[in-house]
Amino acid sequence: MSRIRRRDTRPELALRRGLHARGWRYFVGRPVAGVSRCRPDLLFPRLRLAVFVDGCFWHFCVEHTHLPTANAAYWHAKLLANRRRDVAHDHELRSAGWAVVRVWEHTPPAEAIDAVEAVLRCCGARRWTCDAGAPRRPHREVRIAGPTALSDRSPRAASSRRRR
Repeated sequence: MSRIRRRDTRPELALRRGLHARGWRYFVGRPVAGVSRCRPDLLFPRLRLAVFVDGCFWHFCVEHTHLPTANAAYWHAKLLANRRRDVAHDHELRSAGWAVVRVWEHTPPAEAIDAVEAVLRCCGARRWTCDAGAPRRPHREVRIAGPTALSDRSPRAASSRRRR
């Protein structure tokens, strides 16, 4: 169990890439102040939104979880305890004024991104943009020309350099 990732799982990375591509900025794995032992996968502190990407096995997804046959009673109790902890964290966050979004790992990334984005828009959020519609200014060329630089650029100086 030590090799199981706490963060940067494939579904989480897909969600993060999609939200970032759409212009949303967030914190990853940041603890919520005033809430005990709760680290959302994505955190939007100004909007008070916490996003969790739940794995089907560890969070006991009704559709996809199959209990191990070895030591089944232990696993059933453990996975139910994980679910109870998730409900307790949700309740604690909501009572502190946070909105909570939970996304299952089996949810297609486009649907998950749309769901999170819908909640972000309900919170009155604006995306981070760089004025994509505005015309861009061309880069200014900076030329440094001293007395020696001008004399070295003559065609005669260039041909003499090639002969050496």
